[in-house]
Amino acid sequence: MNKIKIGWSEVSIVPEGRRVDLVGQFAERISDRVETPIAVTALAMECGADSMVFVACDLLQTSRTLLNSVRECLPADCGFPKEKLIVSAIHTHTSIGYPDVFDCFEEPLQLLNSMKPDHIQYVPTVHDDSKDILRDQEARDFLVERIVKAATEAWNNRAEGAYACGFGRAAVGLCRRVCYDDGSAKMWGDTNMANFTELEGGNDSGIELMFTYNANKKLTGIIANVACPAQVLEHQLFISSDYMGKLRKKIQDKFGKDVCLLGMIAPAGDQCPRDLIRWVDSPICKNDPNISRDYVIPRNADPSMFDIKGCERVARRIFEEISYALEEVTEYVTETEMVHKTLIMDIPVRKVTIAEKDAAEKTIRDFFEKCDGFINYEDNANMMVHSGTLARYQLQQTLDMYDIEVHVLRIGDVALATNPYELFLNYGNQIRARSLAKQTFLSQLTCGAYGYLPTEKAEKGSHYSAFVGSGTTGHQGGEILVRKTLKEINELFANAD
Repeated sequence: MNKIKIGWSEVSIVPEGRRVDLVGQFAERISDRVETPIAVTALAMECGADSMVFVACDLLQTSRTLLNSVRECLPADCGFPKEKLIVSAIHTHTSIGYPDVFDCFEEPLQLLNSMKPDHIQYVPTVHDDSKDILRDQEARDFLVERIVKAATEAWNNRAEGAYACGFGRAAVGLCRRVCYDDGSAKMWGDTNMANFTELEGGNDSGIELMFTYNANKKLTGIIANVACPAQVLEHQLFISSDYMGKLRKKIQDKFGKDVCLLGMIAPAGDQCPRDLIRWVDSPICKNDPNISRDYVIPRNADPSMFDIKGCERVARRIFEEISYALEEVTEYVTETEMVHKTLIMDIPVRKVTIAEKDAAEKTIRDFFEKCDGFINYEDNANMMVHSGTLARYQLQQTLDMYDIEVHVLRIGDVALATNPYELFLNYGNQIRARSLAKQTFLSQLTCGAYGYLPTEKAEKGSHYSAFVGSGTTGHQGGEILVRKTLKEINELFANAD
């Protein structure tokens, strides 16, 4: 057993006096204000010969390109092995866009443009070249600098302390894929119709919690592992850290401004903060044809989970569970063992059939033949499904496998494992159920962003999030990820008391 050292840092990523390109929808959006500040929060842990620096970012996702840039910019004498740096995202749809935000091997939009006849013109929804907008390489450089700062500060702030584990339960994430009686499925599908049969998957209301303390048992930080992306406030035109930012404020208002929150999103690729059975509409829905409803029955239910009031409700639910769990803490771990594995896993590319390729090509050509000369983001979004299929077909001629970075840790009785996908809930459930650890923290969209990873059931139902172009691998890759992650976790706990 060794003494554990813990350090925290929270660094703002609000670009003062600048607007940003917002990322997370197909529509172009430029921020008009800051609704809730965005930040990067770093937790450093050192125990014996091993260590971890985990940075949670209020971003849509963190690509492997961004991760590598951060590692390259860390000082040579940063004090910790750079491969022990973990960078994740809460998946807010109201934060800074930057180049290479997706780890994609193909370029569906580029392929679509190559098929577009010369007489057809793309008309952007927003066209603003103002100098005050933080975008492109400048945006990535800004984020790299802030993540490096948070990571190094957390490491330099480490001191002997303690941690305690807790557990909460709050209704936050719900399945967002709807099944119909013909075997099809749809993300954001309408349930108010006779053909609706069921939601495709379940949900996980459990919240894994870890609390950190200084040597005097004063609370210094909280890890909250929630199976729901922080995407209440989609389609908005402001900067926001969504429910995680509002949770951070509640924590700091009650426990002190120096108490940090590390928001960790568990596997939740098919989850959302909205009840598709008791659908509560919002004007913002009209911005997205996939979620708008022609006929909405008024419901006595949650406030709209597209709006600020709904976002605040989610934060309050999690905050109350954290408060209850803190009241129950009686044991503090000051000495433990820690093992941190940085792994490279080979994952198969999900293949496109010849029939799928031919159908996609025909759909695109038919679309352009009927086009009146102008297309917009909605047209691009509709065609991206098919251009993504064609791009994948080209890719698979030369690439069968690709590698991902995964981290697996043991911290006393606790396991932590990462993955770089919007990983469907059932995969996370399989890992947690079979893990030998007393508590298992799982973090998706971490150290990469390789798209959705759907279940076999979702692939058969199809639609967005399960289309072949929605991610880079399919259920075979998911099964490999589960097996290999479980193997690594359980080897760490095989001889545990």
